[in-house]
Amino acid sequence: MYGTIALMKPKEGQIDALNALFDEWWTERRPKVKGAISSTVYRNVSNPAEIMVAVVFESKENYVANAEDPAQNDWYQKLVALLEAEPRWIDGDVLAHKHV
Repeated sequence: MYGTIALMKPKEGQIDALNALFDEWWTERRPKVKGAISSTVYRNVSNPAEIMVAVVFESKENYVANAEDPAQNDWYQKLVALLEAEPRWIDGDVLAHKHV
């Protein structure tokens, strides 16, 4: 498995829009994206202005294919419009992914 953690700071008043955009990704983009397993959105308790997102894909190849899809770029541009600056991305191999 492969994934990313994104650190981002939404513009003031844009948290609900940000959550709606992530919901849109899972309802509209996900059916067209191979290998997307999960995403989780967090608010940093020590810095409530910062949002953290963790995303898991079945493989690095599926992750890269999604990242290179022009439709993903269109979605990403909507994301960036809600943020103070572009997210900081930390990509890596997923060593463990547990869920109930």
